[in-house]
Amino acid sequence: MEKYNTLFKWMIIPLAFMQFGIFSSYWGDFSQNAWSVHIHYWTGTVWYLYLIIQPYLATHGHLEKHRTNGIIGMFLAGAVCFTAFSMMHRDVATAHKAMEEAERFGPFKPWFAFGVASIEIPMILAFGFAVIKSIIHRKSMEDHAWWLISTVFIIMMPALGRGIQGVYIGMNSADWPNIDIMFPLYISQCIIIALTLIAAWKYKKLTHPATFLAVGVNLYAFFLQPIGKSESVQAFLEAVIKG
Repeated sequence: MEKYNTLFKWMIIPLAFMQFGIFSSYWGDFSQNAWSVHIHYWTGTVWYLYLIIQPYLATHGHLEKHRTNGIIGMFLAGAVCFTAFSMMHRDVATAHKAMEEAERFGPFKPWFAFGVASIEIPMILAFGFAVIKSIIHRKSMEDHAWWLISTVFIIMMPALGRGIQGVYIGMNSADWPNIDIMFPLYISQCIIIALTLIAAWKYKKLTHPATFLAVGVNLYAFFLQPIGKSESVQAFLEAVIKG
């Protein structure tokens, strides 16, 4: 248990990366955001905060509070999943807008929005799976903790990717619309995978299934472009998700 005494401090790092990524697009357009966006942002943010508070309680003599908060946390985890799914209609709607207003969207072609949706689905499912595994292994502190820690890396991509992409586009705005929008996403994925592996190395979990899951989900995101351009994928998303 001692090796986790400072875990709550280390968990501030992924929270900071997530907030950096989402800060401009959320707070910069706060009044224009849909209700679903607000709910998803705050459930996701509170989840990251939970993964700071819970390790602190567990390792600083407040185990009963940790267990009580853990029950509430499972409700919160469900909210993160369902609010993420509820927002996916925006991806399809954005793809339609990109078709109709190609000049306005510039490098953001319809395939990009479809690609984002195609990687968000397994990402959300992986998050839910990791949370369920943490419940199943709740009596094994090592497994319980690591399954939960892995969730912050599993769902970091949309926020961090958006943030790095925004900075990259701002730095290359003179080249609009001829900007490589995938390059900054590749950078964000490398950062997330590096953070995952550093954390796994520190806590001796490099070969843990949760580490493989977090790394695998983020490697999958590298294929956003070819998946988003697949007509079969686009047809499936159009059929299942209504924009």
